[in-house]
Amino acid sequence: MKTSADLRQDFVRNVQLRHLRCFVAVAQERHLARAAERLALSQPAVSKTLSELEAIVGTRLVERSKEGRRGVQGLTPAGEQLLAHALRVLEALDASAQAVAPASGGRIERLRIGALPSAAPALLPAALARLRDGWPSVQIMVKSAANAALLDELRAGELDLVVGRMSDPRLMGGLSFELLHTEPLVFAVRAGHPLALKAVSVQAVLAYPLVVYGEGTSPRHNTESFLSARGLVLPTHALQTLDVAVARALVAVSDAVWITPLGAARGELADGRLVRLRIDTAGTEEPVGLLQRSDAEPSALRAAMAALLREAAKQQGALPPRRKPGKPRGSA
Repeated sequence: MKTSADLRQDFVRNVQLRHLRCFVAVAQERHLARAAERLALSQPAVSKTLSELEAIVGTRLVERSKEGRRGVQGLTPAGEQLLAHALRVLEALDASAQAVAPASGGRIERLRIGALPSAAPALLPAALARLRDGWPSVQIMVKSAANAALLDELRAGELDLVVGRMSDPRLMGGLSFELLHTEPLVFAVRAGHPLALKAVSVQAVLAYPLVVYGEGTSPRHNTESFLSARGLVLPTHALQTLDVAVARALVAVSDAVWITPLGAARGELADGRLVRLRIDTAGTEEPVGLLQRSDAEPSALRAAMAALLREAAKQQGALPPRRKPGKPRGSA
């Protein structure tokens, strides 16, 4: 029976970069065939390399999908731990390569940001515009998705930071969360909607088409909890979407009511394109925060973006008073 010291020595002697590159690719792609394509290898070669690494470590690292041998259901606890270290090794290797490359090599700095569809509109635009002022050559990628998917990609090293929400403690391993602000649900409609200029009941709202977030999201859970506390149930025919652009456009051309976190509709509510119904949603506030990998190497670029997001969050105060109908913007 090998001791822990023996296993550590075996790992140091036998692990190679190809093992770590293969493991990271499998962890990020969650599919052996896609990992093989990314590494320009055959699928059997990837499977063999992964098996070699598991033999070196002395335990399983990957949970195979029940649907087939190619799929990956997730990582084991040992795999999660190894992934964090493997990412650091490969990042350090990349940094070393950049350090010895000729200065004229044209290194491109890159920032990969993940954001909830409901949080991105209020926080990202101003922060990204200011970041571009200070970092004009940086390559920026923004991905919008559900919280669980964003956290998976952050932990796998595919995203550098995420504007999202706290999650199940099992999904928060290796991640830090910094509160930016909290936002309540709002019931938003187009200007001129039959319910827009009067106090209304939640029951009355349910008589109109609804636009809500998809199952498994925090806004959807909060919506259902809000209705349940009043003895109501979300209609089964409510339209579900994570696409805030689709939701805004639909509400703008119909009598649909959009139940959404405030941040997703803040701009339209502020300039009068949408109107917030007079429904008390106290108690639906949800925290929105900045998530990063706890073990990530320090980065001036990432730190700059984090600071700009904090500043953007500070600007999320109360909505300006609603303009009176017919009064031109900017008039006294």
